[in-house]
Amino acid sequence: MNANEVTLESLAKRVDELERLIAQHRPADKDWRRVVGMFDDSDVMPKVIAEGQAIRQADRQAAAEGRLE
Repeated sequence: MNANEVTLESLAKRVDELERLIAQHRPADKDWRRVVGMFDDSDVMPKVIAEGQAIRQADRQAAAEGRLE
Protein backbone atom coordinates (compact mmCIF):
# COMPACT_ATOMS: atom_id res chain seq x y z
CA MET A 1 0.00 0.00 0.00
CA ASN A 2 1.26 3.49 -0.91
CA ALA A 3 2.04 5.76 2.06
CA ASN A 4 -0.13 8.50 0.50
CA GLU A 5 -3.09 6.20 -0.11
CA VAL A 6 -6.28 7.23 1.64
CA THR A 7 -7.98 4.51 3.65
CA LEU A 8 -11.00 4.50 5.90
CA GLU A 9 -8.67 4.13 8.86
CA SER A 10 -6.54 7.10 7.84
CA LEU A 11 -9.65 9.22 7.27
CA ALA A 12 -11.05 8.18 10.66
CA LYS A 13 -7.79 9.25 12.34
CA ARG A 14 -7.89 12.59 10.52
CA VAL A 15 -11.50 13.20 11.53
CA ASP A 16 -10.74 12.31 15.15
CA GLU A 17 -7.82 14.75 15.19
CA LEU A 18 -9.88 17.53 13.59
CA GLU A 19 -12.72 17.02 16.07
CA ARG A 20 -10.24 17.18 18.94
CA LEU A 21 -8.74 20.43 17.61
CA ILE A 22 -12.15 22.01 17.05
CA ALA A 23 -13.27 21.05 20.56
CA GLN A 24 -10.20 22.78 21.99
CA HIS A 25 -10.95 26.06 20.21
CA ARG A 26 -14.70 26.24 20.75
CA PRO A 27 -15.73 26.62 24.37
CA ALA A 28 -18.93 24.71 25.07
CA ASP A 29 -20.37 27.51 27.23
CA LYS A 30 -20.42 30.00 24.34
CA ASP A 31 -23.82 29.45 22.84
CA TRP A 32 -25.54 32.10 20.70
CA ARG A 33 -28.69 31.72 22.77
CA ARG A 34 -27.03 33.37 25.77
CA VAL A 35 -27.18 36.74 23.99
CA VAL A 36 -30.92 36.66 23.27
CA GLY A 37 -32.47 39.68 24.95
CA MET A 38 -29.09 41.25 25.64
CA PHE A 39 -30.18 44.68 24.38
CA ASP A 40 -33.80 44.64 25.57
CA ASP A 41 -33.19 47.54 27.99
CA SER A 42 -31.17 49.59 25.50
CA ASP A 43 -32.42 53.00 24.38
CA VAL A 44 -30.18 52.82 21.30
CA MET A 45 -31.27 49.46 19.84
CA PRO A 46 -34.68 50.61 18.56
CA LYS A 47 -32.86 53.34 16.63
CA VAL A 48 -30.34 50.84 15.26
CA ILE A 49 -33.12 48.48 14.21
CA ALA A 50 -35.09 51.31 12.57
CA GLU A 51 -32.02 52.48 10.65
CA GLY A 52 -31.31 48.92 9.48
CA GLN A 53 -34.90 48.54 8.31
CA ALA A 54 -34.73 51.88 6.48
CA ILE A 55 -31.53 50.81 4.71
CA ARG A 56 -33.07 47.49 3.65
CA GLN A 57 -36.22 49.24 2.46
CA ALA A 58 -34.14 51.72 0.42
CA ASP A 59 -32.22 48.79 -1.10
CA ARG A 60 -35.48 47.04 -2.00
CA GLN A 61 -36.81 50.25 -3.56
CA ALA A 62 -33.59 50.76 -5.54
CA ALA A 63 -33.74 47.15 -6.77
CA ALA A 64 -37.36 47.54 -7.82
CA GLU A 65 -36.43 50.66 -9.77
CA GLY A 66 -33.32 49.03 -11.28
CA ARG A 67 -30.93 51.39 -9.48
CA LEU A 68 -28.88 48.76 -7.67
CA GLU A 69 -25.31 48.28 -8.80
